Amino acid sequence: MEKIKRTFIENCDQEKKDLIFFGWVYEIRELSNIKFILLRDSSGIIQCTLKKSSKIWEKFNKVSLESLIKIQGNLKKAIVKSSETTIKNFEIEIIDFELLNKSEKLPINIIEKEINTSLSKRLDYRFIDMKKPQVKAIFKIQNTIANSFREFFYNKGFIEIQPPIIIGSSSEGGTELFKLNYFEKKAYLAQSPQLYKQLCAINWEKVFSISPVFRAEKHNTLRHLNESRQMDIELAFADSKKAMEQIENVLKYIVKKINEKNSQEIELLNVKLKEIKAKYFTFSEIIELMKKEKIKIEKYDLSSEAEKKLGELYPNTIIFVYDWPLPGKPFYIMPKNENEKSKLSEGFDAIYNGIEISSGGQRIHLPKLLIQRLKANKLNPKNFKDYINGFKYGAPIHSGWSIGLERLTMALLNLKNIRECCLFPRDRERIIP
Repeated sequence: MEKIKRTFIENCDQEKKDLIFFGWVYEIRELSNIKFILLRDSSGIIQCTLKKSSKIWEKFNKVSLESLIKIQGNLKKAIVKSSETTIKNFEIEIIDFELLNKSEKLPINIIEKEINTSLSKRLDYRFIDMKKPQVKAIFKIQNTIANSFREFFYNKGFIEIQPPIIIGSSSEGGTELFKLNYFEKKAYLAQSPQLYKQLCAINWEKVFSISPVFRAEKHNTLRHLNESRQMDIELAFADSKKAMEQIENVLKYIVKKINEKNSQEIELLNVKLKEIKAKYFTFSEIIELMKKEKIKIEKYDLSSEAEKKLGELYPNTIIFVYDWPLPGKPFYIMPKNENEKSKLSEGFDAIYNGIEISSGGQRIHLPKLLIQRLKANKLNPKNFKDYINGFKYGAPIHSGWSIGLERLTMALLNLKNIRECCLFPRDRERIIP
């Protein structure tokens, strides 16, 4: 039996008669003698026409926006093209239809040309907000980002790992943790797969993961979430420079894939993605640069104002900031030149479009030094016993980094709020829907 082509895009190759389609009524425009119905399915939006002379003209008045309908019609070359349609060369002349599930009145508008409904209200009704083509476009691009990340490192011979989400002690040190009861023990939601990916890398050499992470900071900013997705790699026999090169290469690959696979979504979101460049600075060089720009910089970190200025000074460029002050990095980052007395670290940050998208560096693989750094960060080495023991059996030097999936989506698409890039955001105020 010939496979039935159900979606609009599968059928729109030539004029055909008496086809069956299923879709949601996105918009209805009525003139004196004709109705223009924009019908949406998973492949896009197509224009349908219904003439007043049709026997089903009055019957269609009962159809509300976002109702699910089954239509019988003829596929024809479009005479009047709508800017709202994604399938522009064809339209469907409706012969008959069946109302499969009538929609109630929508609590938010989904056909506004510019999204003016407040983000908070849109997130309250995210299951309706998802119907907007602009919203779908964001997550189709995010899908390409995640798949391209996987594809890039699979092709490089990396192994994908699935680190635990429930952990027995802090992964990062300073960040607050979400606590939970784990039978008779204390446990936490993972801030990062950091310790586990290191233990894998010192044995398997090249690993990556995409996993949820949870951070209990009580912030409420445009670029932070309390639950996010993190894309991580860890690489043995590699210093921090090699790790930075991996970020540069994978981001160039991701942008290339988005341009290949998501041209329609990029156009809808009015985004232009050019090939990414890279520029490298030491932390001290950034301090001098910010002095010239009269922007204050934090003692061991970059302010959001400084990150924004870097995005303005170097558009379409990943800014790598290395030789980071040791107190500004987690306990597991290697001091510069493996010198325990060094004031600098082998850690770095990567900034793109005015936003920190990644941090990483060379890790400590020497148990004695690791214990010293734990104590210096006021952490108890006993709580990290299994982690420390992992480096006692021939551990090589290794480096890695993480990129927040939502944060990267935000930076690439030039969006103003990270919640736009998360299907169902979790922050201080929101735990539903």
